[in-house]
Amino acid sequence: MFNTLSKKKKELQELHDIRAIEEDVLALYELIDADGALLGDESLMKEHRELVSCFSKKVTDLELKSLLSGPYDDYNAFLSFYAGAGGTDAQDWAEMLCRMYMRWCEKKGFECDILEYTPGDEAGIKSATLRISGDYIFGFLKHEQGIHRLVRQSPYNANNKRQTSFAAVEVFPQVDTDVGQVELDTKDLKIDTYRASGAGGQHVNKTDSAVRVTHLPTGLVATCQSSRSQSSNKESAMKMLISRLIVLMKEQKKEEVSELKGEQKENAWGHQIRSYVLHPYKLIKDLRTNFETSNVNTVLDGDLDAFINSLLHYKA
Repeated sequence: MFNTLSKKKKELQELHDIRAIEEDVLALYELIDADGALLGDESLMKEHRELVSCFSKKVTDLELKSLLSGPYDDYNAFLSFYAGAGGTDAQDWAEMLCRMYMRWCEKKGFECDILEYTPGDEAGIKSATLRISGDYIFGFLKHEQGIHRLVRQSPYNANNKRQTSFAAVEVFPQVDTDVGQVELDTKDLKIDTYRASGAGGQHVNKTDSAVRVTHLPTGLVATCQSSRSQSSNKESAMKMLISRLIVLMKEQKKEEVSELKGEQKENAWGHQIRSYVLHPYKLIKDLRTNFETSNVNTVLDGDLDAFINSLLHYKA
């Protein structure tokens, strides 16, 4: 109840802020229009342009939020990455995708925690899972789920040949609930512990602190290695697993479950949702909306808003 009230207050404040900027824009415009001589005042004109730009951005942000009306859109989210077809290049590509979304979080001011990180055999990662916290995280990221395809000159090929690689992105809402509130039959759970690897400091390699929990009836898997404490990692993994199960149990029809999880397709040719071409030309294109850009470096550095916004409008 408190969170709902706090959220409504924040939304109301956003409306008040937009109205206040609108009044400032109109007042400044009337001042300039009433005295034609002020048209030559560059500082005043600059202030007016900045106000208009600020007003436009806030209205656009508000419009986007109006498109986020799904049952879990305002939830935090788990974001997972899996290397697909393409060998070492695919593992490197999975790590590039992970970095891209982490940079997006950084630019947007969202909190991002690494829950699981499995390095690749030679480079990159085999898999990784992030927990992202902020306003409407799942709503913004839910359409990013799917197969992402990379075409480039391989840095892992002696002849520098062109290589096509694939990596899968999975997005799921974080449904906050106490683990003790949900009853799971222990016979339905397979719990594995292993030695953590990757980011997190040397301590993660000294004990079998990482935990993987598998729900046998559904095949859902949750993994966590962010803490040096095995019990803490187990609790986090259980929360992640229960979050998924709660969402699935709330869905009454198979079609609704498939839509929420995203269609699970082979992590290879013919199933990609977005292509990132770095050679022989530079182009990133979303195959659902046909939105594209040649600014590949800025996108890979986390500038994803144009793709996310186009998808929200397309789905709406």
